[in-house]
Amino acid sequence: MATTEAVPPNTYDGSNRAATDPSTSVAGLVSGIISDAQTLLRQQAEMLKSEVREDFKRSKRAAEFGALGIVFATVGALGLITALAYLLHEQFHFPMWASWGIVGSLFLVAGGVLGWLSYGLLERFNPLPDKTFNALKENISWQTK
Repeated sequence: MATTEAVPPNTYDGSNRAATDPSTSVAGLVSGIISDAQTLLRQQAEMLKSEVREDFKRSKRAAEFGALGIVFATVGALGLITALAYLLHEQFHFPMWASWGIVGSLFLVAGGVLGWLSYGLLERFNPLPDKTFNALKENISWQTK
């Protein structure tokens, strides 16, 4: 047996106003759309912050290891450069200034090639969070339809 309870007249919540008052319906719709848009923008901002934070942590760790590697490689390279200059002087009887000139020229060419390769890689690198911007672009396109 189903029981029906009467709703007291002073507790009416206005849920049926859309059928009777078109201005309230439009205002309610606009208010809902604005609220949804604000929520969506907040979520997009949080997603952007999260993605940037994650990328920054990953980049920071890579930079730390890279910097340490550069320090060790520099010390090792300086030792090898010195040894190479002395090798040219001892084995081929070049004057010391010519040995250092040859070694310096070799490293100058190698540095130029590596710099050129690095420039090419950086041209293709996009530091922006693509996932978030693509989602935001899609959401904006849906809202403007």
